[in-house]
Amino acid sequence: MSTAVDALIVGGGPAGLAAALELRRGGVARVLVVDREEAAGGVPRHSVHTGFGLRDLHRMMSGPRYAAHYVGRARDAGVEIRAAATVTGWIGPTVVALTSPAGLDEVSARAILLATGCRERPRAARLVPGTRPLGVLTTGALQQAVYTHRQPVGRRAVVVGAEHVSFSAVLTLAHAGVETVALVTEHPRDQTVPPFRWLTTTRWRVPILTSSRVTQILGARRVEAVEVTNARTGAVDHLACDTVVFTGDWIADHELARRGGLEMEPTTRAPRVDLALRTSARGVFAAGNLLHGAETADVAALSGLHAGRAMRDFLRSGDWPTRAPLPLRCRAPLRWVSPNAVSGRSGRPPRGHFILRADAFCPARELVVSQGDAVLWRERHRRLIPNRPLHLSAAWVDRVDLDGPAVVIGAAPP
Repeated sequence: MSTAVDALIVGGGPAGLAAALELRRGGVARVLVVDREEAAGGVPRHSVHTGFGLRDLHRMMSGPRYAAHYVGRARDAGVEIRAAATVTGWIGPTVVALTSPAGLDEVSARAILLATGCRERPRAARLVPGTRPLGVLTTGALQQAVYTHRQPVGRRAVVVGAEHVSFSAVLTLAHAGVETVALVTEHPRDQTVPPFRWLTTTRWRVPILTSSRVTQILGARRVEAVEVTNARTGAVDHLACDTVVFTGDWIADHELARRGGLEMEPTTRAPRVDLALRTSARGVFAAGNLLHGAETADVAALSGLHAGRAMRDFLRSGDWPTRAPLPLRCRAPLRWVSPNAVSGRSGRPPRGHFILRADAFCPARELVVSQGDAVLWRERHRRLIPNRPLHLSAAWVDRVDLDGPAVVIGAAPP
């Protein structure tokens, strides 16, 4: 079977669906969204808490309502959505192989958007030793088990991590009737906002073990305990539990981009994109949490909207940069920046600013953008917090010398 479309979007989460809507609003005739899950909508589909939609829809919704809203609007706009469909490889520059319950398909498109999102590193990728019993999950697996499949997950849990999604895991465990024994983070303090911290430590009386790591998982058939080591003192403790939830520590779902031969950003393993979210391959774009894991769903949707506009313009004009974009690099304590390249006539990034992440807690710092000996921009921030987004103005972009060295973003000494 062979299918020809104007725009193919790989990933049916907020970024992909928002892009599809924008393409249809822009008059693009045939837009196909494929998603490997059993239904489109992405992570919000099984995140029942509220708080979705503030930045893009200007209202507050639960995750399932938010996902249904985008799926419904996309279908009403004439977007074709195929769920339970997996892109298994590239046949040509903008031609992919698709596998679904309907069989094999070869889909050719004039433009492709990769919106495959990100995932949490599981236990194996974090090299946590011990036995291999049942009861070890990520937040995504936990939420699907509790909200989608209504499965029991245990009685006592230890959550590894203390960023936003970690506190979401505590909420999910509470909904499932599971006691959270502790949150364990290797950082000197948590990385969330005060209301989440207060709910966890005061309402649910969950301790946050800082500067600590889970150094071993114990148990035969089922998890029985975890070994926790304090990095400051070297003290070792054992916490009895039957469930361990690994949260955060995001990695881009980059396999398809990598197999397509796209230039990749080494730190995040995400595709290198310019401000219009164009990759190194003509006609191929990328958006959402594939580029910046893990931002909230509405930020991912606005990234998809931005990509949809850029794809629409490309389909109309055929314009594509003829020279390689100039990379943006980060210097410690900054870890990565998105978008991560600048090319000619790029315009501005999604929402008018760059997203960055820091590796360490730092007091008030001035972020400095430089190119060679030239300082392009200075911007002061109150503090840097790991796993929390930093926003950097794009006002300096027009000052970049595209024939010059790489642009470096760093933090001035205190």
